[in-house]
Amino acid sequence: MVAERLLRAFWPLWTVLALALAPLIAGWQDRLPVEVFWGWAVLAILGALAGLGWGLWRFRWPSRAEAFDRLDRSLPGRPVSALSDAQATGRGDIGSEALWAAHLERMRARSANAAPARPNLRLAARDPFGLRYIALLFLVTALLFGSVWRLGSVTALAPDNGGALAQGPVWEGWIEPPAHTDRPVLYLPDQPPGPLAVPEGSTITVRLYGKVGALTLSETVSGRTGELPAASEPRQSFTVRHDGQIAIDGPGGAAWQVEAIPDAIPGVSVAGPLETAGLGQTALPFRASDDHGVVSGTASITLDAEAVERRHGLATAPDPRDALTVDLPMPFTGDRREIEEMLAGDFSQHPFANMPVRITLQVTDAAGQTGASQPYPAVLPGRRFFEPVARAVAEQRRDLLWSRDNAGRVVDLLRAVSHRPEAVFPDRATYLRLRVALRRLDRLHRAPGGLEPEAQEEIAQALWELALQLEDGTLADARERLRRAQERLAQAMRDGASPDEIAELMDELRAATDDYLSMLAQDAQPAEDGLDEPQTGQNDNMQVTQDELQALMDRIQELMEEGRMAEAAELMEQLNRMMENLQVAQGEGGSGPGTPGQRSMQELQDTLRDQQELSDEAFRDLQDRFNGRDPGQNQGQGQPGQGRPGQGRPGQEQPGQGQPGGGSDEGPGGAGSLADRQ
Repeated sequence: MVAERLLRAFWPLWTVLALALAPLIAGWQDRLPVEVFWGWAVLAILGALAGLGWGLWRFRWPSRAEAFDRLDRSLPGRPVSALSDAQATGRGDIGSEALWAAHLERMRARSANAAPARPNLRLAARDPFGLRYIALLFLVTALLFGSVWRLGSVTALAPDNGGALAQGPVWEGWIEPPAHTDRPVLYLPDQPPGPLAVPEGSTITVRLYGKVGALTLSETVSGRTGELPAASEPRQSFTVRHDGQIAIDGPGGAAWQVEAIPDAIPGVSVAGPLETAGLGQTALPFRASDDHGVVSGTASITLDAEAVERRHGLATAPDPRDALTVDLPMPFTGDRREIEEMLAGDFSQHPFANMPVRITLQVTDAAGQTGASQPYPAVLPGRRFFEPVARAVAEQRRDLLWSRDNAGRVVDLLRAVSHRPEAVFPDRATYLRLRVALRRLDRLHRAPGGLEPEAQEEIAQALWELALQLEDGTLADARERLRRAQERLAQAMRDGASPDEIAELMDELRAATDDYLSMLAQDAQPAEDGLDEPQTGQNDNMQVTQDELQALMDRIQELMEEGRMAEAAELMEQLNRMMENLQVAQGEGGSGPGTPGQRSMQELQDTLRDQQELSDEAFRDLQDRFNGRDPGQNQGQGQPGQGRPGQGRPGQEQPGQGQPGGGSDEGPGGAGSLADRQ
């Protein structure tokens, strides 16, 4: 009961105390002006006195009778009060007295099990707004993020505290450098008077204790103007902008000659020549630096109009076009004070591709300062087209993007190029794509409003896709790219190329081989008047063949890197012969044991077996795969009619007359046999 009454009487007092202590523990007294702090302290003291008075007025110490009554009400039948009762009627009657005695005995038994009643500490009815919980939340939060030791700084704010502070420092200060410098905070009293070097942009906070006016602060490092705080202000804060002096005048004061260490502007420069990959990819090495680390960077690519050779479609005044801006790659981890990276990208579809440009690199540091490189003149790499019609389409696309006024000229030139479509286009569908694009361009060009920029971009995209199809879309083109890749690799063998050049040429050979095999497989698909479906397992066989060719090219690269050029040339010759025989096998359609493709594979197996003792473990595994294949396994069954002259489709020539696939009605079976031979 005492706890209940104390809680109900004094909950306003401890609520006010919690609300008063929470800001002190959080350190508000160190941030608020002295006047605001003392005003708040007076309100807190008045609130605490009011809560104390309320509690003393409401609190009553529980009496013995109230305690017995509380205990009695907690038991069934109220046995405590029953034991103090006297028999009112039936005195002298034996039966009544016996009944009364039994009643008393029962009450004694119940009271023997009596226990103190639990206090009722609920205050919801007296505090409907939950003020006590709000105060408790503030106090717990302050304890978590503050410190009870901050209560000691309250005494330093007392007006008559000068005598006590005279024994120790009567001022404090901190120098907080900018976060991006990664420098620690300096305690100003620990810094000896005299020269003091701090980073530019550092924040200096000074607190003056004791009697107001006993200490004053003067400084010339912030360059502050306008309304300034008084020199005797207990708490002052300012930022170091330039060299100057900081002085604390008064008992125990000090002075420092501050040197502001400037934050250097970041630098960036091109670290090497612009590199170009086979399909127009761009690679530009660059180097960036900053005393505290580079945050981000961009590359701005602008057209060098003065260096453009203004002929043909480029003689027209160009349409205004914004600079091409791309982000510079930045390391995710590590030190960013010195960065060496590579700007890589494919800008083949941009209007600036294959044109003279100026590349300007720009980087930014954490302070927001920017540094730029000197404009780097270069020709922006773009994809080169070797097929004549594809090159013509790409050039007219460039002229269309150069200026919308070139639309009529582009239509006329491309119509002239496609005047005899059967001689320059591989199929009718490709020619129709060009005609559709030209008709739309001609219609929009002749419209009253002229060609809009959106339509210009859409038609340019259609012309780009058409040029790619013309360049990459035929088996003959794929075969020519494979031949060029083989010749370049053979020349590198003769010249003793470096490992980097070998790796680049081998990647080009792999890509050309994969492209050629893909086109070869598509060319082997059944015609519209052939059988309905290809043989099951054809794709699997082709995939196995590509894996074997990949392993063979890996072996060639390994031999070249080891300097064993003669052995690499021998394997390269076997690979070239096998790829040539694949062309013959695809034309003849035969699948017997004596086909050139199978003889080439047998020769390749013999060569690999001769080099077994020079191979590493990976190549020995590859050779096991080659040796495990039965040379005669592909002599099996083809489709009905396969390999029987004279039973081809109507109008099909006999073998030797130059008709691909002649002498066999193989349909999908021929494709399957081709994959097996590969």
